[in-house]
Amino acid sequence: MSRLLPVRELMAVSADGSRIHVEVHGQDGAPAVVLAHGWTCNTHFWDAQIRDLAVDHRVIAYDQRGHGTSPEAGRGGYTTDALADDLEAVLAATLAPGEKAVLAGHSMGGMTIMSASRRAGLREHAAAVLLCSTGSSRLLAESLVLPMRPGAVRTRMTRAILGARAPLGPVTPVSRRILKYATMGAGSAPDRVDACARIVHACPRAARVAWGHVLAELDLDQGVRELRVPTAVIAGTDDRLTPPVLARALAAALPDCLGLTELTGMGHMTPVEAPEIVTAKIRELVTTYLPVRGTTDAEGVSGKEEVV
Repeated sequence: MSRLLPVRELMAVSADGSRIHVEVHGQDGAPAVVLAHGWTCNTHFWDAQIRDLAVDHRVIAYDQRGHGTSPEAGRGGYTTDALADDLEAVLAATLAPGEKAVLAGHSMGGMTIMSASRRAGLREHAAAVLLCSTGSSRLLAESLVLPMRPGAVRTRMTRAILGARAPLGPVTPVSRRILKYATMGAGSAPDRVDACARIVHACPRAARVAWGHVLAELDLDQGVRELRVPTAVIAGTDDRLTPPVLARALAAALPDCLGLTELTGMGHMTPVEAPEIVTAKIRELVTTYLPVRGTTDAEGVSGKEEVV
């Protein structure tokens, strides 16, 4: 996947001192979109969205702590609260006071938004949210990666996979097939499978293992109930990591759900597997919920945007 070069790169500093790599694409003053990637990924996961949206939006993408070019975590370590801290830091570093943006999160990126739902930074800056291929709890119990009957044995084995310390090693034909089975639909194009494999295999082992333990214990149900901004949900019908049952639970619990879109035949990597659909949903949210430049929204905040 190719994309436009970032207009600007910076390091946001989180509450515990962790440094978060941030990229700002597009033109100053354009409607703002913030993209949060998932477990074992990095900003390149959003290449298709960045390439399309940066033409007429300001697209802010960042590497979750320990991923990509964001260093290992500071003293706050790896927790859902740390995810929320990091998102708040990114919003503060890239958006003007009161400036609104559309936030899109995939998998752990969606969990980041749920974790931050009660934070002042999110409530100040989030105009609308897109949650892609994610869930708020019961990840182990509902996972379909292992072709076994649900129950304690499957849950225990799934936990072991999430926390496995073995290095992934180089991308090979075998590892591509494994990744495709676990994370993508059967009809996924080979170049998209290869792109996801290269991204996942590049994730530092320490971060992969640490975040795997966090996901195994995930419970953000209260955060979902506190996410009081218009929120759309997208899920792949063949997602084994966060099956559609989790997306349906999100849609039922969100205070202001705009609906659930289930993508037939798609797996967990929906922004890569169905980039046009995901990008179109982000554009729809921008058009509907971001004030036109130079106007004033209902709270009296100017729609004119600046980068700080």
